[in-house]
Amino acid sequence: MRRTIAISIAAAILEGCAIGPSTSVRPPTYPAPRVADSLPGGSARGFFDSLAAARARGDTGVPVIPAARPLVLDPSSDQAWLDVLGDSAVVRLVRQAVANNRDFQVATARVREYRALLGVARSDLFPQINLNGVASKNQVVFGSFGSLKYDVVRVTGDLSWELDFWGRIRRQTQAASFDLKGRQEDERAAVVSLVGDVVTAYLELRELDRAAEISQQTLESRRATLNLAQRRFAQGVISELDVRQFEAEAAASATRVADFARLRSEKEHQLNILLGEAPGPVIRGASLEQAVRSVQVPDSIPSTLLLRRPDVMRAERDLQAATARVGLAIGNMMPRVMLTGQYGRQHPGFDSLFAKANEVYVGQIGVSLPIFTGLRNENQVSAARARADQARSRYEQAVLQAFREGDDALVGLRLSRDQLTAQETQTQALARAYALAMQRYDNGISSYLEVLDSQRALFTAQLALVAQERQYLVQTVRLYRALGGSWTVEPGH
Repeated sequence: MRRTIAISIAAAILEGCAIGPSTSVRPPTYPAPRVADSLPGGSARGFFDSLAAARARGDTGVPVIPAARPLVLDPSSDQAWLDVLGDSAVVRLVRQAVANNRDFQVATARVREYRALLGVARSDLFPQINLNGVASKNQVVFGSFGSLKYDVVRVTGDLSWELDFWGRIRRQTQAASFDLKGRQEDERAAVVSLVGDVVTAYLELRELDRAAEISQQTLESRRATLNLAQRRFAQGVISELDVRQFEAEAAASATRVADFARLRSEKEHQLNILLGEAPGPVIRGASLEQAVRSVQVPDSIPSTLLLRRPDVMRAERDLQAATARVGLAIGNMMPRVMLTGQYGRQHPGFDSLFAKANEVYVGQIGVSLPIFTGLRNENQVSAARARADQARSRYEQAVLQAFREGDDALVGLRLSRDQLTAQETQTQALARAYALAMQRYDNGISSYLEVLDSQRALFTAQLALVAQERQYLVQTVRLYRALGGSWTVEPGH
């Protein structure tokens, strides 16, 4: 008993020094992306804005886009970035999707699977105790001495425990732990992807809502113009050709209204699937214009945000697991110390089976050392090291990919902001041109062609503005995906 206790204490001390390379990972160092480093000339090029003064006064009704603000890491929540859009409806939709989406439930179930596998790997660190019972009738022959018959009833508790002197089992447990953490990163990646898909679909739906409104307004405007043209035709002021042209334009607008209604229903159904529900209406919140005013444009991305992306963290966990398995392979070449024992009762019958006199026990400690395995263990170590090298290369590639995507998303967001400003200017200019054309037409100065051209250009520009607003917000979602989590605006800026 003293010897067993001493061995157990020694094993516990030695377990703190697991064999094999360290599983700590030092990420490669790259400069944090900044938008000024990525744009031609170090900054975005300006454009001629004839309404700049009016825009500054707020006379045009164009929303003012917030200036760039620094970002800081917010480790408390992977969904805090939704506050940037300033739309409570988006938050409700995301929560519903996370609760009901089937693909995300698959990722969650996979985490539970690997958590159970970690428990399986960890179980080898503890003694394995089994209760065994057997009842048998036996007959043995001793040569010329004849045969011997006897009955045996045996009940024992068996102990088997490998003392992990070299940390082989600890490495096995570490590898399983890193596998679990990798699946947890997969689960987080599923959240990031799901949130991005839901928000993108919602923004596209809001774009279609606004496009349908613009089409309906354009249809009503063209119907009013058609009615005016019909009255003028009745008075003999204009020809029938003008009336038919206005009638054709009104019919074209009616076609666009129906088309946008169809696209809007299809987009709702797509969003329903992401939400894990049957096709039906989807709640609406803030308009695209309101969301544009809420978005904060970052001027740079902290490296800490990029290095905590789920794909980067998953690659890091895979590297750590592969490194731990190198130690496991090396441990297979070391001696194994096994502590085994058995304690119980044995008797020819069930009567008096548990009497003290029928006590049986055995305690053993054994050592097993591989001497010759045909280089099997050596090749297993080489294979484990090669897999670790592969995992390291994949990790470094994941880091490079994260920085590239982060830089692309940051540049795309900033330049999309410039595009939106230019598109707003164009729309306001065309709105003014259409008003002037209508005034000239009413006064008989210009023909219907000038009005139609102005109206068509304005309609196209209005749809393009809505699309650019949506694209600007989608670039925000893209940046969120590139960061792989949440961000928050630094207070005090």
